[in-house]
Amino acid sequence: MANPLVPFRDIDEYFDRLFDLRRWPRLWPMERELSWQPATDISETEHEYVFKAELPEVKKEDVSVEVDGNVLTIKGERKAEKEEKNKKMHRVERFYGSFLRSFTLPENVNPKAITAELKDGVLTVHLPKAGKEQPRPTRIEVR
Repeated sequence: MANPLVPFRDIDEYFDRLFDLRRWPRLWPMERELSWQPATDISETEHEYVFKAELPEVKKEDVSVEVDGNVLTIKGERKAEKEEKNKKMHRVERFYGSFLRSFTLPENVNPKAITAELKDGVLTVHLPKAGKEQPRPTRIEVR
């Protein structure tokens, strides 16, 4: 029985030749630098929000996590491998360069208790929720 995927291999090879990086030297490197944004998952528990961003091969010293007002910003850089004299690249699909992601935070985040860790290529930012203040009765003067 013939392999049904063989025709698709021919199409894949055709597109590989069509979009060969060496044929598009000006557009392609710029496009790859501008379009990298690490994938990020956001979850919530009873006590905190958790942001997990995929940052493979990014060093801890190349990442910055900041909170300004109610905006969390994750920025940094993944540096490209140095070209070796006897090494020829056949395909480059990973993105390199600077990245920046900003997220608007809910109002109930305690900014003084935020922590972040980078382990196994995943940046995890813990944003504890602020304690709930009990609403106090406020007397309003009637004029």
